[in-house]
Formats: sequence, structure tokens, C-alpha cells
Amino acid sequence: MTKPVSRPAKRPRRPGTPAAAPAQRQSGKATKTGKTPRHFAIIGAGMAGVVCARTLVQAGHQVTVFEKSSKAGGRTTTIDSPFGSFDAGAQYFTVRDPRFAQAIDTVPGVCRPWSANAVRVLDAAGRVAAAGLPTREPHWVASPGMNALVTTWAAPLLQAGQLITDTRVSSIERDPLNGTHWQVRTEGQGGAQHVYAGFDAVLLAQPATPAQALLAVSGLDTPLNAALSRVTTAPCWTLMLAYPQAVRPDLTTLGPQWNAARSTHHRISWLARESSKPGRTTVERWTVQASPAWSAEHLEDDADRVQSKLLKAFSEVTGIRAQPAHADTRRWRYAQTTQPLGQSHLWDASLALGACGDWCLGHRLEDAFVSGLEMALAVA
Repeated sequence: MTKPVSRPAKRPRRPGTPAAAPAQRQSGKATKTGKTPRHFAIIGAGMAGVVCARTLVQAGHQVTVFEKSSKAGGRTTTIDSPFGSFDAGAQYFTVRDPRFAQAIDTVPGVCRPWSANAVRVLDAAGRVAAAGLPTREPHWVASPGMNALVTTWAAPLLQAGQLITDTRVSSIERDPLNGTHWQVRTEGQGGAQHVYAGFDAVLLAQPATPAQALLAVSGLDTPLNAALSRVTTAPCWTLMLAYPQAVRPDLTTLGPQWNAARSTHHRISWLARESSKPGRTTVERWTVQASPAWSAEHLEDDADRVQSKLLKAFSEVTGIRAQPAHADTRRWRYAQTTQPLGQSHLWDASLALGACGDWCLGHRLEDAFVSGLEMALAVA
């Protein structure tokens, strides 16, 4: 992957303030592909956005990545607690594309195989209905948390000032000082508003629904709208539990001996023992992901109510009746693609607008990698 870059960050431009052209475009130096260097705004610093940004930098372009959260990661978010971390989103990933394998090799030690290859399949009462899913390929996790892979790849962007966090893009507009360029309006912490200008293209590395909403609020008429509307995504409530009382010489686990399972319980679709993943602390911790149907039905419910219902379902499935020392919930409005786009990315050359994400190809983390990579290769 790329080495750290040292180009200065583009300074925020307040409304009505002229912005200087990006340094690379002023230099006139051709990129590795022989094209004139351009400045790309990338909205979203999940796997797709970070991979896209790094690939464009490698090709000799300038990027500014906007992320509404406090750090890069997207659905690989890792949530810390007094008892250890939880992978609140993506639980593991597979490696099928050789380009993904090559990229992972650039960060040795960050990704490790997880021994939970044989995922149990449970019936609604928690009984093992199948010994395990076929072990055709290993399950990989990043260490010490699932977000480590994306944040490691994003580190050079952050060091170069090309990754702006805690910043939500509220609209995309034509630059009034140069009608061929774009500017983006943003909202930061404390309601601070800024305008960043001088972009040759804007790439949306967000879930399909927010991307479509941003285009709509920006009043942009583009074929991307119709394509994005065909994508459907299911929500997910996630429950995180810690049981430090299980760490005793005579007790290694409170419940079942398996470390990961898919469940047909109407409330729960996935359970994983976080402490079984490599590089984690030994305190017994569980991440529970609700079923898409139940999550959709209870999407706007109070978090405490959701937590209570999922905790009850967890005890029914695992047999763990003990009260957890720590419990937390996380709502994902756009968790798993149910109807993908069917192609790796979207690109409107006439407007210089693009979109990428796992939803283009499926719901796996590797889908996000491929989408971000092929988006960058298409425009570089």
C-alpha cells in the first residue's frame, strides 16, 4: 500500500472565501497513469473509502476524505469497554480476491485467522442443529480489534491531513468560483460549518441510502440516483455483553463451548465469543447480532428495551443466565446488503460523481475492498 504522504491538508474554506487550487494540479506533473493530477473528495472512511483514497494517492492524485465518526473504520467499528473490546459490526472476513490477499500482506501481524471456522448452526431453542458450516476457507479477524486493518491503512492519510474526522458532509455543490469544480459543505463538532472547495470529483463511499439522500438534498440529477434506489439494505441491532466472573481457575466459560454460531431464534441471527478471537483479552465477552427482520421491526425502539429483549433471547440460546457486568447496544441502520447493485462501483463521468461500497457487490468486507479499489482504478 502507499507510503505516508506529506502534502499539506486543504484548509477549510468558509462560504465566500476563495480557495487556492490544489498544489498537485498547479505543478502540472502527470500521474502514474499519465493523466493530470486531480483532487478527489471522498465521503466516508470505511473500508471502501480508505482503499479508494490510498489507491488514488498511489496513482499521484490528491484526496480529502471526510468521515462523520471520530476515526476511520465504518462497519469494522471496535467499541472499547472496561472489560475489553467488542467488534460491534463486521465479525470476521474472508480472503478470496488475490488483490485483497496482497494488500493484507503489506501489514503483517494485523490480520490473524480465527479458530471459529466451524460455525455452529442453532435452532430457535439454542440446540445445535448442525455441527458446523463447511470449513472451505478460514475466517480472519484484525487484531487487536476489527477496526485495526482500516485504521492502519488510513494512518498515512490521517498523518498527511487528508482524513478529516468528526465531520459530516451536508451537501455537494458546484464551486461558484469555478463551475467545473465541486465544493462540499460540512458540519463538524459543536455545529461548526465549513466549505471545502476545488475538487475535480466527488466519490461517495457510504451506504447506498445515505448516498442517495445526499445526492437528493444536493439537488443533483445523475444516473447514480436510479442505480442507488435499486439497492436494499437490512438494519441490525447489536448487543455486547461482558462476564468477568467467568475468569476463574475452575471456570473458563459460562455457557457453551462453541465460539460462534448462527441462530434461527426470531430475535438473534449471530453470536460470537469475543474473547476467543486472537489478540483479545481473556474476559468472557459476547457480541450478539439481532436478526434483520426483528431489527427492522424494532428499529426505532428505545435502546434499553432492545437490550432487555436481546439479553433474554441470548440467555435462551446460550443457557447463560448470569447477569452481565457490562451490557451495551449499537444500532446499525444499514448493516447488511440484501439486494446489491451487481457491479463494483458507479461513475458518472459527465458530472465527475462516483459511488462505491460493499453494497455494490454484496455485504462482505472483501466486497467493500474490491469496490473501493475498482472505483479508484476506474477514475485514476
